[in-house]
Amino acid sequence: MSTQDRKDPPIDRRDREAPRESDRERERRKQHEDENQDEALEETFPASDPVSPFVPAKAPE
Repeated sequence: MSTQDRKDPPIDRRDREAPRESDRERERRKQHEDENQDEALEETFPASDPVSPFVPAKAPE
């Protein structure tokens, strides 16, 4: 298992080809990516809500 992201440049510049992944590895990678995307969406959810334009009036004295 590599500690490097798929998008990182290869550590060994002579090795340009990525190793072929098995169907099981691909499924696990896709599941991990989906979970990360879902988590990121949940973390940003409040920011996607519009700001309420309502400003309460001052209470009469």
